[in-house]
Amino acid sequence: MEPVQKEAKDNPSASANLLSKIFFCWLNPLFRIGYQRKLEEDDMYKVLPEDASHRLGEELQWYWNREVQQAAKDLRPPRLAKVLVQCYWRSYARIGIYIFIEEVIKVLQPVLLGKIIEFFESYDPSNTAAVYEAYSYAAGISLTAISLSVLHHLYFYHVQRAGMKIRVAMCHMIYRKALCLNSKAFAKTTTGQIVNLLSNDVNKFDEVTLYLHFLWIGPIQAVAVILLLMYAIGPSCLAGMAVFFILMPVQTMFGHFFSRLRAETAVLTDDRICTMNEVISGIRVIKMYGWEKPFAALVDDVRRIEISKIMKSSYLRGLNMASFFVASKIIVFITICIYVLTGNQLSASRVFMAVSLYGAVRLTITLFFPFAIEKVSESLISIQRIQNLLLLEEVAPQHLGLPKAEKKDCIVKIQDLICYWDVMQEAPTLQNVSFTVRPEQLLAVIGPVGAGKSSLLSAILGELSQESGVVKVKGELTYSSQQPWILPGTIRSNILFGKELDPKKYDRVLRACALKRDMDLLPGGDLAMVGDRGANLSGGQKSRVSLARAVYQDADIYLLDDPLSAVDAEVGRHLFEECICGLLRKKPRILVTHQLQYLKAADQIVVLKQGQMVARGTYSELQGSGLDFTCLLKEEESQEEERQGVTPISGTVSRFPHTLSDNSMSSLSSLSSSRYSLIEGAEPPAVVVQSTVEESRSEGNVGLRMYVKYFRAGANFLVLSVLILLNALAHITFVLQDWWLACWASQQNHINVTEHLNGSFPRQLDLDLYLGVYAGLTATSVVFGFLRSLVFFNVLVSSAQTLHNSMFNAVLRTPVHFFDINPIGRILNRFSKDIGYLDSLLPWTFVDFIQVFLQVIGVIAVAAVVIPWILIPVVPLLAVFLFLRCYFLQTSRDIKRLESTTRSPVFSHLSSSLQGLSTIRAFKVQQWFQQMFDEYQDLHSEAWFLFLATSRWFAVRLDGICSIFVTITAFGCLYLRDGLEPGAVGLTLSYALTLTGMFQWGVRQSAEIENMMTSVERVVEYAELESEAPWETDKQPPNDWPKAGSITFDRVNFSYSAGDRLVLKNLTAVVASREKDPVLFTGTMRKNLDPFRLHTDEDLWNALQEVQMKAVVEDLPNKLETVLTESGSNISVGQRQLVCLARAILRKNRILIIDEATANVDPRTDGLIQQTIRDKFQECTVLTIAHRLNTIIDCDRILVLDAGRIQEYDEPYVLLQNQEGLFYQMVQQTGRAEAASLLHTAKQVYMNKKRVADVCRAKDICVIFETSL
Repeated sequence: MEPVQKEAKDNPSASANLLSKIFFCWLNPLFRIGYQRKLEEDDMYKVLPEDASHRLGEELQWYWNREVQQAAKDLRPPRLAKVLVQCYWRSYARIGIYIFIEEVIKVLQPVLLGKIIEFFESYDPSNTAAVYEAYSYAAGISLTAISLSVLHHLYFYHVQRAGMKIRVAMCHMIYRKALCLNSKAFAKTTTGQIVNLLSNDVNKFDEVTLYLHFLWIGPIQAVAVILLLMYAIGPSCLAGMAVFFILMPVQTMFGHFFSRLRAETAVLTDDRICTMNEVISGIRVIKMYGWEKPFAALVDDVRRIEISKIMKSSYLRGLNMASFFVASKIIVFITICIYVLTGNQLSASRVFMAVSLYGAVRLTITLFFPFAIEKVSESLISIQRIQNLLLLEEVAPQHLGLPKAEKKDCIVKIQDLICYWDVMQEAPTLQNVSFTVRPEQLLAVIGPVGAGKSSLLSAILGELSQESGVVKVKGELTYSSQQPWILPGTIRSNILFGKELDPKKYDRVLRACALKRDMDLLPGGDLAMVGDRGANLSGGQKSRVSLARAVYQDADIYLLDDPLSAVDAEVGRHLFEECICGLLRKKPRILVTHQLQYLKAADQIVVLKQGQMVARGTYSELQGSGLDFTCLLKEEESQEEERQGVTPISGTVSRFPHTLSDNSMSSLSSLSSSRYSLIEGAEPPAVVVQSTVEESRSEGNVGLRMYVKYFRAGANFLVLSVLILLNALAHITFVLQDWWLACWASQQNHINVTEHLNGSFPRQLDLDLYLGVYAGLTATSVVFGFLRSLVFFNVLVSSAQTLHNSMFNAVLRTPVHFFDINPIGRILNRFSKDIGYLDSLLPWTFVDFIQVFLQVIGVIAVAAVVIPWILIPVVPLLAVFLFLRCYFLQTSRDIKRLESTTRSPVFSHLSSSLQGLSTIRAFKVQQWFQQMFDEYQDLHSEAWFLFLATSRWFAVRLDGICSIFVTITAFGCLYLRDGLEPGAVGLTLSYALTLTGMFQWGVRQSAEIENMMTSVERVVEYAELESEAPWETDKQPPNDWPKAGSITFDRVNFSYSAGDRLVLKNLTAVVASREKDPVLFTGTMRKNLDPFRLHTDEDLWNALQEVQMKAVVEDLPNKLETVLTESGSNISVGQRQLVCLARAILRKNRILIIDEATANVDPRTDGLIQQTIRDKFQECTVLTIAHRLNTIIDCDRILVLDAGRIQEYDEPYVLLQNQEGLFYQMVQQTGRAEAASLLHTAKQVYMNKKRVADVCRAKDICVIFETSL
């Protein structure tokens, strides 16, 4: 909500010179800052104009719109993949030039190597020309090494940026689409799914761009290498290449299996995140019902299946990596065998030239090419998923505002309207509705729960598409929803909602909406931060902020969906008089309400029942018509008879459950403007605002302790030691195999040279011995290579499973306060992104790093054995490397953490936008929200761009170190040429050349591991959250406990969390707890009533019958098996509350707290519910929180709270005798007739009660009534 972007610095890469661009020197100032202190968001550079979200998104959107039109002409479905190609092929093709030159150089290197070794084989100290020639080859090798390191990183930097652009453009389009989806579309997709597209699927574009070029580079390079090999060792090279080409389809097959598993896993992950989303959203209900265990089992089941799929795909990955690791060994082995067995003699120059050529092509053919195929197939799945979203139906374009001159002609006209939410249902949601509303008119819409009142407003807003009939709207609409939607941000930004601040008007709106005093009391006033979904405001406050937002918009036509139900009578009257009939009196207004006392003020009343309009007219016309309307009105007129009608016979009076005030006891009392402040100078209530805390970012290194925790989560010490042993053995056999080859070649060379000198008979080497040992070493390196990969993956995936479980259990056990101060997006991020890393990326990176690390050690060891003094230059190089790594990690770690913290708001913004979709559309602020989304994306792109560039800065420098090592080795061998074996030189040089790409890759993987270990750290942090009291204690109560539901408050002081101000002060009373916001879960009606199948169907139907919902559920297409969509949005809010009440009835608790249970239902249903509560909960202590004085007047006692302290506590009739009392004054607010009726009822109840004074006190029913004074 707040301006996203702090002032960012200009991006230096835009103005950098050529050298600076090649070596990324423009990043040096950033590294200096990062080395000295922790990097903050303000240190990041502005996004380059060509990377800005808005620009990229609009460009891609243009291509997509063109494709959609074209497809419609050609009568085919539009193809998103085609659009991506059209939009990006030019820029992407240009980057291919870098990789082409790089691969050409890679093929030239082995030829130069072969020439140097040849010089050693025919070494003649007297031939100086040959020495100079050899030096020129050495210079060639070092030059190629340097140019490789430069080109490689330029290529990767540019393709990663290309990937980023596609991802950002895609996200922009997905968000833009999400803002336009209509009700039919939401039947086919869920919030979880859209968030998953944004968090997982778009990341495929980052990956696929890396490897796409290898699809054409691979084959070209393979052909070139085959030709050179034919020249070096003749046709036996074909056997080796054959193995390559056998490996390729095998790896591609792995890739297919892998992406199939990946698709299956994605569905399960969607499922798990969706369930998690509901658990976190409904955590209060889950905790109150003690449902933690069953929900944990639910998540556990999904997770178990998900992990088994992940384990399978990890084994595939393990086999794939191991086959890559041993492929080169097998290939060289087969080539050499055939070469020797066809009667050729081994020579070092040929062997090592062949080994190097295979090495040059190995990465491309066995890794990048299959990777490209795998990533393309994965991307196509993701593109398909995104395309499905982009093709969903959209809402009709909205009515545009009127020119100023026509403001007075604004009108809403509806004629014979018929609408369906779901075409599958037989009965339409709305039918034959007709009315017209003109300026200065107030139309009240009334009707029982589920009559279609909110649907009518949706139809006017264009959210509910009409089947037939006319909806004509002239003027700008604004809307206040039944369930107020609050954006994370300040209260002021929630009210202004993108409009400029006009202090006078703002003040008027606050007063009219009774928010003035709340603002004075909140710490920080209207600039107090509100958490996700307004977690720290009371229901009444949310409702009034939502109303104030609508009023401030100053639109032409107002649609108000039950804004008066969450506030008490007095504030309700203030809102009605000052706001609805005050500030807004000149406008056409449509008010959905259950508060029948306001109907007399309405110009027109529409009565809906089961989606049909049963009556329309003024108050007096409807009274005269003798319609069912009077039945709804009975409450108002003939309370006398009503009361006597329902007052139970003496003896049960004392068991009346009844009613409390402003949403949730913890609420901040609804404080109306000062003209109602009857008690001046009273102590202001303690107001609690729990602002969301900043997401913690751990600083410094990830300690060794974290690695130990990570590994110990997956295996015990025995398994870990076996793993270490396997790794060591695999690498020793790996090096020994090459070393044996070098000895063999040198031995052969000795024989040839002595023959040449002596001219004696040719002596044959013992082929069986050399080949036998060689075969044995190859076989062991293959076996160990496979074994250690599989064991490694098993251990790390088990770790992920263990850590997920402990984090989930900890989150379930943590106190509710945690959920108030952490937005849902942040908690979900740990379960989606961080667990995603632990599941697949971290294990793979770890295995890869260990392989590379051991290989690097092997290279240095071999070089040191051949030329011991090479260790002298290695030491300073090592020192430089260690400093660089430490210097780089200081900055890189911060950038990576910034990257994760700037990612969360992108998701949070998406999910909160989806919750408030109808409000966003009614206010026509889609542009503003899209712009905010683009700003969040740009902020994330700033961090991502730095992440790409800094990792390349580091890699170029590391490869520089390797090039120096190669140069030293090449010139060193020539300088110390006396007494060096050609085989040893070949081994050393060919190993040194492999260092170039490998070393920096290994180091970057180690940095990557450190970065991903922050995910482990974040998961462990949540796994160690403070726990609330244990669910079960050692002392178990007897089975029939509690016999009576009494609760004693003894001098209770209460605040939301340790450091907050008190909300309840010194409260002493006898009261009691159960139901809150109507939270429903995705799943069938049955699952919502009885999530764990503890009751029979008959019980469920009876419970529904009790709350007047049986008929509604019987009309649903699949009755109890009907699936309720996310948060139950396919039944009305009132019906949702009734389902929650039915749930409470099924549970048969001794103590019931009903918080606002009947706020959103009509008086008739309210009366029925009250009756149900009296009958069903006779034996219980019932504590009701409500806002209708007429329904609480007949309860046993009323507890009046003000500012967290008890003001009055007695029977209603006794309270009404005290004319100074708050309760008396509130009753007077209702108007003379109503007040007289209330007094009469209270008196009657009191008299009846006197007759049955012997009724047991424990069964007392107490009511808390929190004033709004």
